[in-house]
Amino acid sequence: MQGRATGYHMPQDLYPQFATGEAEIGMLRLRTLVRLRWLAIVGQTGAVLGVYFVLGFPLPLGLCLAVIAFSAWLNIFLTIRWRKSIRLHETHAGLLLVYDVLQLAVLLFLTGGLENPFSFLFLVPVTISATSLSMRWTLMLGLMALAAATFLAFYHYPLPWVPGQAFALPDVYIGGMWAAIMSGVVFSAIYARRIADEARQMSAALSATEMVLAREQRLSALDGLAAAAAHELGTPLATIALVAKELKRELPLEGSHKEDIDLLISQTARCREILARLSSREAQTDEMYQRTRILVMIEDLIAPLRGSDVVIAVTSTADLDDRAEENEPVLRRNPAIAYGLGNLLENAVDFALARVEVDARWTASQVSITVRDDGPGFQENIFDRLGDPFVTSRPGYGEESGEPGRHEGMGLGFFIAKTLLERSGASVSLANRPMPEHGAVVHVVWPRGSIDLGRS
Repeated sequence: MQGRATGYHMPQDLYPQFATGEAEIGMLRLRTLVRLRWLAIVGQTGAVLGVYFVLGFPLPLGLCLAVIAFSAWLNIFLTIRWRKSIRLHETHAGLLLVYDVLQLAVLLFLTGGLENPFSFLFLVPVTISATSLSMRWTLMLGLMALAAATFLAFYHYPLPWVPGQAFALPDVYIGGMWAAIMSGVVFSAIYARRIADEARQMSAALSATEMVLAREQRLSALDGLAAAAAHELGTPLATIALVAKELKRELPLEGSHKEDIDLLISQTARCREILARLSSREAQTDEMYQRTRILVMIEDLIAPLRGSDVVIAVTSTADLDDRAEENEPVLRRNPAIAYGLGNLLENAVDFALARVEVDARWTASQVSITVRDDGPGFQENIFDRLGDPFVTSRPGYGEESGEPGRHEGMGLGFFIAKTLLERSGASVSLANRPMPEHGAVVHVVWPRGSIDLGRS
């Protein structure tokens, strides 16, 4: 069975910054790299001086301190030359991390190569790149760390040790150190990059969710704005109507402007009738507009979707028990619920072959809405990731191609719908219809006390 895409509708023209499934790579602040390098300088200086003066092991102290001093000079230069709060271009940040790899390699070369237990610090620059820079720079730094570790396995100054005592580690142990460092570099880079990508994607998706919710709230506020406009426009329209009547009274009865003045008066009266209806809604806002029965809300959401080849059938508890109509939940109009359910319904109609079923149920403790369609159902290879941002099999995401004629998906629509519904107190579950039936099932359940105005 062909899988169903999960990129629920989210207009790309309204939110172009979220139109890609790949999170933008964040830029490093100069302050971050400078502080990390100062930390490395303090640690390196303490280690070198401790080995030489405390342990009494001989090492090329002057060369080691010169290498460390060059890093300190670079930090001072960067701090003086640029503001530490600036965000570095990817190339500049990458070059600074390249320097860190080379500086560490030179310091290890002077202090025993891979025999030095601090050789694992090759992981640090690569991990920083994996979290903040592109894959190209991460691969470059990883290869540099590999090349430096390979060189240090064969060429290096002797490991500082007790004078007069020979110390040599077996070649097998050095090989193990090399393999451990390389495994650590690869694993840390992959792990750090995956975590950073998920964090960036979640941040972008949540930002898109907030924008959608804000847009829905603005649309909900239009009714109040219309009532306010009606109130404000009432006075100038009354003035226009009064002046028009005065002109009609003073001008000749058979004048050439008689028809125009009559038209002006009639249209002014019509405008006042329209504004009167809008004004009357202002008084009814709390009682009528803000409250809606659950079946009325579902019909309002389905109305724009009717007229296609897909049949939309609505069933409810009231169909089984006439007394249930008296206990039908009354909800406050909520843009989050309207957008979330509307997205689920639109997607069901989009993928259904001929029929969509919407079932509303309520008991004394909970309210549920189930949406079923007879389409291909959810794809098994992404079923476990449904609800995560940027997960879709529509055209425009990954290697999946989707069905011909379908709109491109960003993988944010279902995430936004699910997030908004869960913020309203609902739990959302997904499933495919059991064989031999086919299609998707979305089940949304609220505790009745959280949404029913009669029970809250």
